[in-house]
Amino acid sequence: MEEFVRNRITQLRLNKGISEYQLSYDLGHSRGYINNISSGKSLPSLSEFFYICDYFEITPQEFFDTEHKTPELISKAMSEIKNLDDDDILVILTLISRLNKTK
Repeated sequence: MEEFVRNRITQLRLNKGISEYQLSYDLGHSRGYINNISSGKSLPSLSEFFYICDYFEITPQEFFDTEHKTPELISKAMSEIKNLDDDDILVILTLISRLNKTK
């Protein structure tokens, strides 16, 4: 589990295109904070884990969802869909179904 957390943070960081230093800084920590996590020297506390999820705009459930490489995109799409009326949601569902059939 520890290795998964380290690897997942690294994957999310790389997807966002930021350095370990930048992520450490953005989270309000010293320069080596994320490096210590990535190298296995430490793990984030539970509260820090939630801050990391917030930073990447994902839920803890999405953090552990390995099926999707970019959970932040799915999270953003879901947030936008929630603002649509039922007719528009049906249009989106039709489009998604059509796109999935072409794969």
